[in-house]
Amino acid sequence: MAAEQATVDPMHQFTIEPMFGTDHWALAGHNIAFTNSALWMAIVTVALWVFVAGGMKRQLVPGRWQMAVEGFTGFIDGLLAANVGPAGKKYVPYIFSLFMFILFSNVLGLLPLALFGAHPFTVTSHFTATGVLAVMSFAIVLVVGFFKHKLHFFSLFVPHGTPVVMIPLIFVIELVSFLVRPFSLGLRLFVAMMAGHVLLEVLSSFVIGGINAGPGFGLLVSVPSFALMVAIQALEILVAGIQAYVFALLTSLYLNDAENLH
Repeated sequence: MAAEQATVDPMHQFTIEPMFGTDHWALAGHNIAFTNSALWMAIVTVALWVFVAGGMKRQLVPGRWQMAVEGFTGFIDGLLAANVGPAGKKYVPYIFSLFMFILFSNVLGLLPLALFGAHPFTVTSHFTATGVLAVMSFAIVLVVGFFKHKLHFFSLFVPHGTPVVMIPLIFVIELVSFLVRPFSLGLRLFVAMMAGHVLLEVLSSFVIGGINAGPGFGLLVSVPSFALMVAIQALEILVAGIQAYVFALLTSLYLNDAENLH
């Protein structure tokens, strides 16, 4: 019985559930329930707003909070300057918001709030969320590309120096590769965050199962599993930052294509 009670479902943490009795809310026949995913998006947004607002004091001698905000802003500004050039300056607000939202979502989802009875929800562990962010970035690339270059934007799909006979094939290959970008951009972030959380949940089931099986199994299974959980948790914090950076970096590279047709 104890073993059954200790069973851990690694996928349960990704379940989207209505909250505050809103499960029957509907608009034009579509369910508009306020879910745990929406709640944590709101929490991330508020946390990000507080973080940025607290660092905009513009003190002559900046404190740590202001230095942190200015550091992140300077980091994004440098990223765009290196990958887009002078034209990248106007994208700093968008890339900064994108990077910080993903970073906060990833990190807040790793907090051990279950110790206090709360259950954090990692927004970026759902492709619906990461996919929307990717489509937004892709839409901006298309709008900028066609607005700035008109039909000449299609030259992006024919690399300079391509033999004439190869142009039709290369054009199709480059076009398909371009259209796959939003899918791969959203999928990369979603898979990275989901895989780490599943692994932590599976290891936690080993810890619980070993303890329930007795002291011998506790030492043999639970202790190594718990040590591995701590190591993976540290790795997940690193991955949370890396994935936010990769998303921002790839978006800036795509914007470079739209601005400079490279």
